[in-house]
Amino acid sequence: MPSALPLADSAPADGLLPATVTDAASARNLGIYVHVPFCRVRCGYCDFNTYTAEELRGAKRSDYAGQAIEEVALASHVLEASGLPEREVSTVFFGGGTPTMLPVTDLAAMLAAIVVAWGLAPGAEVTTEANPDSVDRDYLFALKNAGFTRVSFGMQSAVPHVLATLERTHDPARIPLVVRWARDAGLQVSLDLIYGTPGETLDDWNASLDAALAQDPDHLSAYALIVEDGTKLARQIRRGEVAMPSDDLQADMYEVLDAKLAAAGFSWYEVSNWARDTDHESRHNLAYWQGHDWWGIGPGAHSHVGGVRWWNVKHPAAYADRILAGVSPAAGRETLDAETRRVERVLLLTRIRSGLSIRELEPGGRVAVAGLIADELVNAAAALRGSIELTLRGRLLADAVVRRLLAE
Repeated sequence: MPSALPLADSAPADGLLPATVTDAASARNLGIYVHVPFCRVRCGYCDFNTYTAEELRGAKRSDYAGQAIEEVALASHVLEASGLPEREVSTVFFGGGTPTMLPVTDLAAMLAAIVVAWGLAPGAEVTTEANPDSVDRDYLFALKNAGFTRVSFGMQSAVPHVLATLERTHDPARIPLVVRWARDAGLQVSLDLIYGTPGETLDDWNASLDAALAQDPDHLSAYALIVEDGTKLARQIRRGEVAMPSDDLQADMYEVLDAKLAAAGFSWYEVSNWARDTDHESRHNLAYWQGHDWWGIGPGAHSHVGGVRWWNVKHPAAYADRILAGVSPAAGRETLDAETRRVERVLLLTRIRSGLSIRELEPGGRVAVAGLIADELVNAAAALRGSIELTLRGRLLADAVVRRLLAE
């Protein structure tokens, strides 16, 4: 969740949504995202809406669960009052920040409030992110007992000098411990990696991949490091203290990543995500890419319901003030027009393997498919079946593929 919020229309104090959100609502799943904006330290590459203890300025971490529960109640009222049908929640995702900086009782209380408000659909996926040094065995067992089904550990790298550049604080030797504890608790395990860190070599990346695969995770996410303006890392690069990550090296790292995961029995289902099978894909993230509905709880959290998108005020103190006043914490919102929704649908569905039907493209986009096949960017067999599936080269050049598919 980037720290900068977009400019758009003001959001109503009562949070009510326009009547258009009810169109085809019964065909869309409902997910809940809970943003926990607290971190022990701020990593130099991070542009997310997070706060250390020194940055809270009047907000209290101990008050946060109660405030989030109040927003859950608001969300339940708004969805009902806006005419949306009753839907059980299909997925819940606690992200951050570091959700597991809160006591496990707080996470359990927030999840319980969600269950009371909407109920959980059969087989619902309930995930929390966690830093390896923020949980122990008892914490993970308590998560399982509270109803969580999945934990996503921020491993990032297994190489100490890479972790140091990223300013990650955990000991890589702790990864096997937390994975074993999570498995003992009965939780599915995902590992998150970052590649292309300044100073990281291909050998370093191979070592991280081997260490991650040795844990036999159910799911793995791997993201190329993006240097965001305004971060400490961006300032270090500007001053020449560290080198800008190489695009060519990142591409080589992605190819190594995909080959190793395929050999280990993983399949890619989104450009940056792999799973052992479809049962272990992140259904919450798939809901974003497929255009379902989700309500984002917490400071800076984004929501989307039926083509209406909004985002909450950023700072925890401002968020607390809105919640205590009994008004929506939304800072702004926008109603997406038909063209914006079309462009976003092509952009998002192209990224997933099960992806985009060729029939949804404009005539110019359908004509472009043949050239994309010839350029080995789109899978020919999948195109004959009527869908866009990126090749390995296409995944590396996904933005260029989307531009050609959007031709009219």
